[in-house]
Amino acid sequence: MNLLETRKLIKYFGDTHAVDNVDFRVGEGEVVALIGSNGAGKTSLVNVISGFFPPDSGQILFRGADVTHLKVHERIKAGIARSFQIVNLFDQLSLLDNVALSIFSRENATQTFWLVADRFGPVWQEAVDILRQFGLDRTREIVAGGISQGERKLLDVAVAYALRPQLLFLDEPTSGVSTRDKAQIMDIVTSVVRSRKITAVVIEHDMDIVFKYSDRIVAMHDGKILADGTPEEIRRNKAVTNTLIGAVDA
Repeated sequence: MNLLETRKLIKYFGDTHAVDNVDFRVGEGEVVALIGSNGAGKTSLVNVISGFFPPDSGQILFRGADVTHLKVHERIKAGIARSFQIVNLFDQLSLLDNVALSIFSRENATQTFWLVADRFGPVWQEAVDILRQFGLDRTREIVAGGISQGERKLLDVAVAYALRPQLLFLDEPTSGVSTRDKAQIMDIVTSVVRSRKITAVVIEHDMDIVFKYSDRIVAMHDGKILADGTPEEIRRNKAVTNTLIGAVDA
């Protein structure tokens, strides 16, 4: 069953066909990698699906319901969340506060966050539990601006995860970190999403990560879907290897 489906989705920026008549699907429970060279349309597609850009035309279906014209917060409420390539955190707040604020936002109670002095209620306990799942509970009182880049990447995913999404978009979750840290980040993230049965779409350039952690790979080029298949099918796909030469390393 498709959790998400786009039909003939189009988004142009002047003469740039960022999303060009795209039919994109995500099955429930999948971890899907979205690959392509810079400018292929990957992030634009995710921005349209998550509501940051309105489409020029086409349709977005989530659990069979039309969400094409919903606002960002309405899509979050429906079950669609995302992390960002450039991590978007409150650097002066602790890790615990960053996750708790996301939970308060989920419950439409952000004003309460600034008024609550008691940090031992259910929201704070949930925040601690989430940080523990992502291996960040020991540094929970440190401000977000004082942790490593790899930890920031994990915290960004944890903040998105705190919204309790059914579909989670991860934009370059391993960019800017060491090779060793990349595997650790993806081990943690995929363990959490699979154990919680969350569907994930990962925009990623590191092909070692793509082939190791994905159930299915979708390749984009010039705003269009170039190929869609299992990791092994994508390895053998000449259109992908010819177009993304050097990017897909068997």
